[in-house]
Amino acid sequence: MAENFSWLHRGIAEVFPQPTDAESDIESLEKRLATTDRPLRVKYGIDPTGADIHLGHSIPMRKLRGFQDAGHTAVLIIGDFTARIGDPTGKSEMRRQLTEEDVKQNAQTYLDQVRPILDFDTPGRLEVRYNSEWLSRLDLGKITELLATMTVGQMLAKEGFADRYKKENPIFLHEFLYPLMQGYDSVAIEADVELGGTDQKFNIAVGRDLQRHFGQKPQFGVLLPILIGTDGVQKMSKSLGNYVSLSEHPGQKYQKLQGVPDQMLEQYFELLTDLPIDKLPANPRDRQMLLAWEIVKQYHGEQAAQEAKEAAKSGGKEGAVPEFSLAGVPQFPVKLAYLLGATGLCKSTGEGKRKIQEGGVRLDGDRISDADTTFQQPDELQGRVLQVGKNKFVRLVP
Repeated sequence: MAENFSWLHRGIAEVFPQPTDAESDIESLEKRLATTDRPLRVKYGIDPTGADIHLGHSIPMRKLRGFQDAGHTAVLIIGDFTARIGDPTGKSEMRRQLTEEDVKQNAQTYLDQVRPILDFDTPGRLEVRYNSEWLSRLDLGKITELLATMTVGQMLAKEGFADRYKKENPIFLHEFLYPLMQGYDSVAIEADVELGGTDQKFNIAVGRDLQRHFGQKPQFGVLLPILIGTDGVQKMSKSLGNYVSLSEHPGQKYQKLQGVPDQMLEQYFELLTDLPIDKLPANPRDRQMLLAWEIVKQYHGEQAAQEAKEAAKSGGKEGAVPEFSLAGVPQFPVKLAYLLGATGLCKSTGEGKRKIQEGGVRLDGDRISDADTTFQQPDELQGRVLQVGKNKFVRLVP
């Protein structure tokens, strides 16, 4: 049976619950998949707390696609309501609460970025839901019912809360609502399976408890590893600079991926590609180049992968990204709108301002929407990639 579900087991950290001698009545996920008479509903939720997704975020998306290809229904939940609270998992202090406008703007980019991964076209294979659909309608009575399903002790057992409590860092009451609201998402969409990183086990288990409370069959949890970044040390994170964004230029992706440390290559292949692990090249350098090629091809097509490869071979340090010298800027401080015109990415400062206001301008993959954005010194921009739309890029150099 394991061989029949090789797509399921690849790159998985844990599936729960599992049948045991003590609880022989619990079926396995494999058995549920093999015997179900309907497509299972497989949930994955993303909170649009930022504008971009990196390769670490793609891991559960790829597993979601595996369920789609096996004939099941992916239910992608855009957490437009929960994002305004912020997931406290792994945080030593309260997350900044986002405004409704922040969340709406971030959510606009998410679906475009996951289109190369998920099947958007086959009828019945994808539902995209926004959890404000049900969470915004909860009245005080229903919220009280949710709160009554957990004790303070159970909530403080959650790793992040426990650490903060011991250190006497504040824990705000609205943060206790996050796991309950994420769990209620499973009730609202009647999930059979929920995917998440290994840091999400508590939240997924809350979903199981709430489904039981509301008379539903509890979902399975499928936990996936947290991707280590390109530095080979810490988890992939934009704040640490060890990330590869899905929205990056193909040349940037290629350059970063061909430098992934040798000891991380097998994990990257297992989690980010479908290539057989036992057939990878023996030479680490060949593996690096294959990894870069394969991932750029996934998101941008074979032609873009070939162009990135050729640019890297010809000595282009950052792939096929043209450069603009900041020495051509008469003086600093300089407004971003002016810079867009000076680099040729826009025809004029006025067009640059409009592009910023429309949300079409990014710096190192991060969208900039404030038309008055100003940079004080060239050091703030050196080495960064300025982008307009999907196809116009320039690297800013001294």
